[in-house]
Amino acid sequence: MRTRSRRHPDAHPLEGRVAVVTGAARGIGASTAYALSRRGARVALLGLEEERLHRLAGSLPGPAAPWTVDVTDTDALTETAAAVRDTFGTPSVVVANAGVAIGGPLLECDPEDWRRVIEVNLVGSALTARCFLPDLLRSRGYYLQVASLTALAPTPLLTAYCASKSGVEAFAHALRAEVSHRGVGVGIAYLNWADTSLIRHADQTAVFQMLRAHLPWPASVNQDAAVYADAMVRGIERRSPHVYAPQWVRGAQAVRALMPALVVHYFRWVLATRGNNPLPPTGLLGPGGAAADTKARARPDRHPHIRPGGQSWPYDTT
Repeated sequence: MRTRSRRHPDAHPLEGRVAVVTGAARGIGASTAYALSRRGARVALLGLEEERLHRLAGSLPGPAAPWTVDVTDTDALTETAAAVRDTFGTPSVVVANAGVAIGGPLLECDPEDWRRVIEVNLVGSALTARCFLPDLLRSRGYYLQVASLTALAPTPLLTAYCASKSGVEAFAHALRAEVSHRGVGVGIAYLNWADTSLIRHADQTAVFQMLRAHLPWPASVNQDAAVYADAMVRGIERRSPHVYAPQWVRGAQAVRALMPALVVHYFRWVLATRGNNPLPPTGLLGPGGAAADTKARARPDRHPHIRPGGQSWPYDTT
């Protein structure tokens, strides 16, 4: 754990506060941890990739410490919450970012992979909120749930991911109503594609190549994860109920009642043009998916994008 003295007391809303980020080893989680640390927060880094978490903790500009934990493990997560409290003090910010994804037709997806997406993205988020909620109640803090544009615009071939992100959106809305009178803020971040190792790996699969080729601009554009992190941290500072990144995603919220019918109409044509050509399922995507894969030890060939020795390809330095 790195330590430093406070640079400018009261110079920033997050100065000296304790922030927890799940799925912090890479991508949006790592970028968010950096943005929080740069604003003076003491950051607890939670994830499954121990080496990367330790490396990230050592590279942040302020105090940070890593905890290797599976957000679907209630006992381990409860112990981690206590350890964070003992190390840094009571958290006042929790960012539920941990997530995995698979792609492919529902009938072709491995049922265990499909279930694992729901467990990590939805159940893991709910357990994160539950384990840290006593701290947020004490600090009158803020919980930010990372959702997705797919919560507003459901997308075929991503049934598990869409179900999980719609689920966390509904969960966060319900939680806000449950705890707002006790001084806890709850926000939802609606994000589009990010330039992370998960998406880079996904773009090498037939499912995502087909989807991305038919997504209209600007929905097809990848954004730097740091852009999303900055938007999320601004939302944390303002205790915003909703965070949209990029800003055009706000427009999808305005027309969300129309989105399912529009998606069905459009992709009926897209998928019909393929005929009976199969789209093989992707399995859990990216090195983060490999880390979360409970079957990986039994079947080491499940993640060919992980090079021998554990290095990911493409290597994600964020």
